[in-house]
Order: sequence, then structure tokens, then C-alpha cells
Amino acid sequence: MSRLQLALNVADLEGSVTFYSKLFGVEPAKRRPGYANFAITEPPLKLVLIEGEAEQDTRLDHLGVEVEEDPQVAAATQRLKEAGLATFEENDTSCCYALQDKVWVHGPGREPWEVYVVKADAEEMGESPALAGDPCCSG
Repeated sequence: MSRLQLALNVADLEGSVTFYSKLFGVEPAKRRPGYANFAITEPPLKLVLIEGEAEQDTRLDHLGVEVEEDPQVAAATQRLKEAGLATFEENDTSCCYALQDKVWVHGPGREPWEVYVVKADAEEMGESPALAGDPCCSG
């Protein structure tokens, strides 16, 4: 089973955790300093909250599709390349407190999308080179 991912930069992490816990009726699946994620069953969604700058409005960090196995990432990579999209692949990368394999593409509005699999927990937040310097996602 796959699920969409929505990653947001939020000024008030605790207030956002409280709000989204009430909105979706679930508690975060993972909490770390400046970070929380929700594994929501209905609708199938991975909601990621990343603490941003104080006083800023909530904004998009990135979008994604979480898949269950590496072959699904490989299949998505091949499909995206065959469709003529520029891809950036990362393997065994630490991102969002997880060890992941992934492929990145950018939509027509420069919004970053990833197709990824979580392989294990990680102790550090990590940052994807695909997002470094991206005004949408440098938070």
C-alpha cells in the first residue's frame, strides 16, 4: 500500500501537532526535536511537520509518495525517466529521521516530489541534497 506524503514547515510545532491530532484523530507516529510525523490510515497520508521559523505562515516543504519496498522506488524511477522527467536518485540517505531510498522530480511550479521507501529509523534529521537551496524547501 502506498500513501501520499505532505511535508509542511510550521512555526508552532506543538500547536500544529495538537491541531492535526484533532483533525485526523491520531497521535504522531514519530516525534523528534523540531519534527513530528503522522501515519494516517484514512485518508492514507504521511503528514510531516518540520519546525520552521517563528512567526512564519505554514508553508509547503515537499510532497511525496511513500511505498513499501525498494522495487517500487526503482519502478517509479524508470517510469519517470521514460516520461522524460529529470530525476535525482538517493540511496541509503538519512532524511526525516529515517534511512531511505528515493527518487525526486519537480513539478511545473518547482514543487519537489519524492517517491521513497523507509528502510530504518535514523538518529538524525538529515537533509536531502535534492532540496538544498530550493526556496520551497529550505527550512
